[in-house]
This record gives sequence, C-alpha cells and structure tokens, in this order.
Amino acid sequence: MSGSDVYFTSFKATGNENLLQKLHRLMKTAGFENIDFKNKFTAIKIHFGEYGNIAFLRPNYARVVADYVKELGGKPFLTDCNTLYVGSRKNALDHLETAYVNGFSPYQTGCHVLIADGLKGTDETLVPINGEYVKEAKIGSAIMDADIFISLTHFKGHETVGFGGTIKNIGMGCGSRAGKMEQHCEGKPSVDQSLCVGCGACGRICAHGAPVIKDHKASIDHDKCVGCGRCLAVCPKDAIAADYVDSVAMLNYKMAEYSLAVCKDRPCFHVSLICDVSPNCDCHPENDIPIIPNVGMLASFDPVALDQACADLCNKMTPVKNSILDENIRKDSCGCHEDNEEHDHFHMTHPDSEWKTSIAHAVKIGLGTNEYNLIEI
Repeated sequence: MSGSDVYFTSFKATGNENLLQKLHRLMKTAGFENIDFKNKFTAIKIHFGEYGNIAFLRPNYARVVADYVKELGGKPFLTDCNTLYVGSRKNALDHLETAYVNGFSPYQTGCHVLIADGLKGTDETLVPINGEYVKEAKIGSAIMDADIFISLTHFKGHETVGFGGTIKNIGMGCGSRAGKMEQHCEGKPSVDQSLCVGCGACGRICAHGAPVIKDHKASIDHDKCVGCGRCLAVCPKDAIAADYVDSVAMLNYKMAEYSLAVCKDRPCFHVSLICDVSPNCDCHPENDIPIIPNVGMLASFDPVALDQACADLCNKMTPVKNSILDENIRKDSCGCHEDNEEHDHFHMTHPDSEWKTSIAHAVKIGLGTNEYNLIEI
C-alpha cells in the first residue's frame, strides 16, 4: 500500500487567519468537500472531557467541523459513548450534563449532542467483522445509524496504550459499554463486595441469571454472563466493574478491529489536534501539565497514517520542563533513553504502555497504512 496523504498545519496564526479559519482551510485542502454530505446524517466523534479535566478540545473546533458539514448540506451531530468506569459520563444524562458544562451545547457548537449508546450504555448495533479477536463489534447505535463518520481527536498521552489518538477515539470511544468491556478484557464484570448492598438490581436486569445474591452480597457467574454491561448501568453503588486482565497488545488489537467496524463501508474523515498534550487520557477528572508543546492540526482520510504522523511529530518535540516526560527522562527510570533511535516520548511518559501494536494490527487488517506523505499547508 502506498503512503496516504496527511495534511498538517501549525498553530501559528495571523491577523488575516485565526486558528478556526485555519482548521477549515486544512480540512478543505485535505479533501473534505469530496464527500457528498447532502442530507446525510453525519456523526462527529469527539471526547467531551471528564468533569474536572480541562485539557479536552475546545468546543470552538467542533463548531468549525459542524458548520462545515452544514455548509455542504449535511446534518451533523456530536457524539460519544458512555464510559465503562465510574465517573461523570457513565450514563447519558450525566454525560450530556458534563458535555454542556464543558461547553459542548448546541448553542456553542451549532449542532446537537447524541450519546450514541443510549441512556444506560446498552443501545448498541452489532457489526460483524470476523476479525482475529473480535467477531462482532458492539458499537453505539447512533454512530452506526449515521451516513458519514468524522473523528475529531485530541491527541494526548495515555497511561495504558501510550497515546490517545484517532484509533482509540474511534475504536474504544465508539464501543458501547459491552463493547468497551470486550476490548478491555474478556467481557466479564465482577462485584466489589465491600461496596455491594445486596439490593438485587443486577439480578433483575440480567436476562441470563448471572448475578447471584448470597449473604446479602452479589457475585457474577461468568459461565452465564454474556458481557452485556447492563448490571454496571443499574448498580446504585457502583460496585460492579469490568475485569481488566488483557495485555496492552490485546487491547490495541481489539481497538483496531473496533475502528474497522466503525469505518468500513461508509465515507469517513479524520482530524487530529496535537495541543495540550496531557500525559493521561481526557477521561481523567484532572489533567497534568502538557508533556510537549503544541504541535499542530492534521487531517486525513486514513486514520492509521494520521496516528503515525502525529506520533512522529510529537517525538520530534522537546519535552516541557518539569512535565512527567521531562522528569522521567532525567531519571531515565525505564532505561529507554539510552538509545536515541528507540526513544519514544509516550513510552517514556508511561513505561508500561505501548502503542505500536495498535498501528501494526490496523495495517494488517486493512484499516489504513503507517506510510504517509506529510503535506504542510
């Protein structure tokens, strides 16, 4: 496969063109108008940020994308799926409230917000892909109902998979609660009995009789559990959680296959902004100082080439002083700074993480290529 075109522009602006206008020009130059948006429902996948985190993308950028879709005759909506963990986005009502608090209201962004997997994270579409690790991806229904899919990604660090880029935004972000469980583990939740009050809500919602109440405490029979995630949604004490047992590589493989399920058989376009590059995901209710300076905005029809280009650009940057990255380099805690050829900012930030298996598997399954032509505008 020949290299894919990835378009890039810095965050430098002038009085004649601000950053929002520059983003519009970047998308136009990258071929955005080659997509037929006329009367098409267009999902714009974005991370609204956990409450307390302020590193997420400003809603102004989402407005540029939404307005551009409308300019071309489309019907855009911003979307994300509910989280698997306990936080401010674990159901649609809390998720919407967090989105609005963080500035993603229809009045600010010019389009509506839909939580793709519904009120409790169970509104999903099963997408057959027959992958090596995923046979049937569980994707938020509103995302699969859309005619066109656009990813708008905040490129940042991640404590497990190295960085949160386009593949993670699509693959993990578009999974329903059950889909997220399947990616993170073998799809089976367990009960923290210190939190359980034995109310039986999990048993009442389960169609397979997996939750068992004994001595006023619940447990999950994994032989009966199908991993639908409904028990997580109804537990009033947040006592039920997924078992995070898979390797990082397995998580990366599944994310790539979920991304393929979302993107295949319809027009897609991808935008990634490398700014406020926090060391951890925007799912955290806090954010540390950036590990590198702002880099720029990128766009491509190829999500794999886009992630590879973003990673390469980030690794050329000088670390921000006193950031986690800078501290780890000075301590050389993982020993991986000795060989400059092998040095990777994201691995240095989180030595137990890695991202290259995600790229490699995405190439293998035909999601895209890691070879790219970087075209600066």
